[in-house]
Amino acid sequence: MARQKAHPASGAEVPTQIKNEKLVRERRQQIIDATVNLSIEHGYHNTTTRMIAKAAGFSIGSLYEYISSKEDLLYLVCSAIHEEVQNAVEEALSGGVCEKAQLAAAIRQYFIVCDKMADHVLLMYQVTQFLPDKWKKRILETELDISNTFVTALTRLSGKNEFPYLDEKTCSLVGHNISVLGHMWAFRRWYLKKNFTIDQYISTQTDFILGLIY
Repeated sequence: MARQKAHPASGAEVPTQIKNEKLVRERRQQIIDATVNLSIEHGYHNTTTRMIAKAAGFSIGSLYEYISSKEDLLYLVCSAIHEEVQNAVEEALSGGVCEKAQLAAAIRQYFIVCDKMADHVLLMYQVTQFLPDKWKKRILETELDISNTFVTALTRLSGKNEFPYLDEKTCSLVGHNISVLGHMWAFRRWYLKKNFTIDQYISTQTDFILGLIY
């Protein structure tokens, strides 16, 4: 059977034999969750596709209807993070409040996603360097897309009403700061959780980020 391209939201550029996009999204979410859980427990390199198939409730043959190789899986993990971030940030920015409050709401929603998907973020950082160049390049591009979500938001807010004007370089720097601070909660949580709840972390880091602007 000819392979069809998956809908971007379910993992851009990862081919599948299944034409039902809703089913692809549901099944791939099961595969992503199984991959993350097993990789955290056993390590990515010790986690086999057979183990992933069993944990996700698939036969090994059925698993390969949704992916082509194990290397596809980290790209799907990264795509899932990006989709969650994009949806959360756009929803926060659509609120009819002042620009400062919009940015604070966007930061909050992003950090909540990073908390919710902390294991996904950690896995992405741990194993991207070991992937083939094809997937490494695309994962890094998707990672930049997450930062660019904030760069775009800052550019949109810049100079609007009481929001300060930020030049292009400043928008880029602050956008990347937000992205990294969210990820820091994921890969330093073993320490940070000793001193902060997620709400305390969000409040402190939001004050820090806004202090760079105001």
